[in-house]
Amino acid sequence: MKFSELNLSSKLLKALQKSAFTHATPIQEKVIPLVLESKDIIVKAQTGTGKSASFVLPILELLSKQKAKDNYKKAKIRVLVLTPTRELTLQIAQTFDTFGEFLSKKVKTVALIGGEGIGNQLYDIQQGCDIVIATSGRLLDIFSKKQMDLSHLEYFILDEADKMLNLGFESELNAILQEIPKKRQNLLFSATYPPKILDIITRITSQAIQISLEDEKETLDTIDQRVIEVNQKNRSPLLRHIIKENKLGQVLVFMANKRATDNIAMKFKKHGFNAQSFHGDLDQEERNITLQAFKRKDINILFTTDLLSRGLDIDDISCVINFDLPRCVTDYIHRIGRTGRAGKSGIAISFIDYENEAHFSLIEKHSGIRLQREQIEGFELKGEAPKKEKGSAPIKGKKKSKKDKLRELEAKHNA
Repeated sequence: MKFSELNLSSKLLKALQKSAFTHATPIQEKVIPLVLESKDIIVKAQTGTGKSASFVLPILELLSKQKAKDNYKKAKIRVLVLTPTRELTLQIAQTFDTFGEFLSKKVKTVALIGGEGIGNQLYDIQQGCDIVIATSGRLLDIFSKKQMDLSHLEYFILDEADKMLNLGFESELNAILQEIPKKRQNLLFSATYPPKILDIITRITSQAIQISLEDEKETLDTIDQRVIEVNQKNRSPLLRHIIKENKLGQVLVFMANKRATDNIAMKFKKHGFNAQSFHGDLDQEERNITLQAFKRKDINILFTTDLLSRGLDIDDISCVINFDLPRCVTDYIHRIGRTGRAGKSGIAISFIDYENEAHFSLIEKHSGIRLQREQIEGFELKGEAPKKEKGSAPIKGKKKSKKDKLRELEAKHNA
């Protein structure tokens, strides 16, 4: 379906045309009309499906009509978007600015993130704005200053909700919900819906329309998935060999932790590669500079944690490497989904050895795939698989078990 068929104004269509967007993705086709009809919605969809535009465009449409009637001298906050990461917050803010470029009355957007001065963000809020996009921690910091009025809020959006399930998020969300009007339109987006998310949804909305786009396998059709068996100590030299041999362009390499990310990036730079690390311990300026350099292709190899596994739009990643395996099939799909986007082809390579073969087999089982194992000449997997030893029988504890206690009660009852 063309965007021109979705009841969007000529000003928004002009911005879409400037960005070379003519046809809506399936999620945009389903979500945009429902948002325009003021419906609460819950969307299950993977990264790379165009979900940001699915709420940004209709909200801009509705806001532009509202602003045309407003008599307020200073803009009031109508929209609150919560995201799990600073980078996604900035990306969504940019999307609002890009698509709102030609609106008659400019929509003012403010991004609230940690790692940057709170003073400037407070000033931007006080000057008046229509849309706030924030990470929950920084939003609560702003709340504590008692200088933010959300009484006019009409739209509440929770993006990448399942990525927010850290220990403190539930209490943060409760605090945020107490600050915003009960009457509002709610839009929730998540790739997965574990029990905790379902519980959170009940606190936000009870009348939402559910939309599910779970075509994960279709998303993976353009990706050449490979598994290479290699000893752990040979993974670095093998990766250098693969990048040189295949003349790979933009390569995203997923690591298990921040320290390993920094260490390997340093080693690759010593070998003459244009590489950099990216993780949550970098200050915000470093994160912004690194990400923009990778997008501009000034950096060719980016070693990262799962911070970059979803949400962000990075074009033309030719190859994703699972240097360390992801924890679960969902993380696997999100990682490799960084390549092969927008109909382009891509390569996803996972390194495995005897120790994690069983774990990768489990990922294959849950994602409905079975990949041929490869070995590269000069980097063959050596040694033998460790023999599985049968564990010893459990030692009975000193405390009485529930069964023992029940038997004793039964014996007393029958005595």
